Amino acid sequence: MRSLWIKIHLYVAAFFLPMLLAMATSGGLYLLGVKGSVDSTPVSLSATKPLSADSGTLDSDARELLNANGIDHDFEYIKVSGKKFITRPTSADYYELIIHENEVQATLNQPDLIKSLIELHKGHGPLFFKDLQKLMALGLLIVLLSGFWLGPLCRSTSTDSPNDNRWGIGISRTGLYHLIC
Repeated sequence: MRSLWIKIHLYVAAFFLPMLLAMATSGGLYLLGVKGSVDSTPVSLSATKPLSADSGTLDSDARELLNANGIDHDFEYIKVSGKKFITRPTSADYYELIIHENEVQATLNQPDLIKSLIELHKGHGPLFFKDLQKLMALGLLIVLLSGFWLGPLCRSTSTDSPNDNRWGIGISRTGLYHLIC
C-alpha cells in the first residue's frame, strides 16, 4: 500500500509540476510588482449593433458586431463590467467593447507573456484551463497530504539523531511539535 501511495505522489507531482511552476512564477512576479503589459489598439467600427448586458444573446450579438466589421475573433464568453464588455479569455488577444452614448467603441488588447500568465493564474483563461486548475488544486492536495503522510514513514540513512531514522526528514518529534505548536 505504501509503494502505491509513493507512486501516486510522484506521478501526480510530475504531471502538475509545469502548471505549478507557472502558477508560482506568475504569482511571485505579480507580488513583486511585475504585472506584464497590454498593448491596446483602438478599432474603428463601421457597422454598429446595440449591445445590452441584459440581453440573453449578448455573446452572439457581440460576435455579429465583430464579424460585421470584418473582425474574426474567437471568444468563449463575455465579462460585463458596467458599460464595458470584455471578451474572454483575456490570457490571449481580446476585445473591449464600451458603450458610449449609444455608440460602441472597440479596443483590441494584446497581453504580453507575463500578463497572459497572470491572467491564467487569476482564472481568466480558457474554460478548459479553469477545469484543469480545479484538478490541479485537487492534485496539489493529494501531493501535500501524501507527502506529509509518507515523509514520517520514510527511512533515513542519517544517524545524527535517534529520531532521524523514524521521521526520515531530519526532524525530531519534539522539533515537529514545536514547529506545529
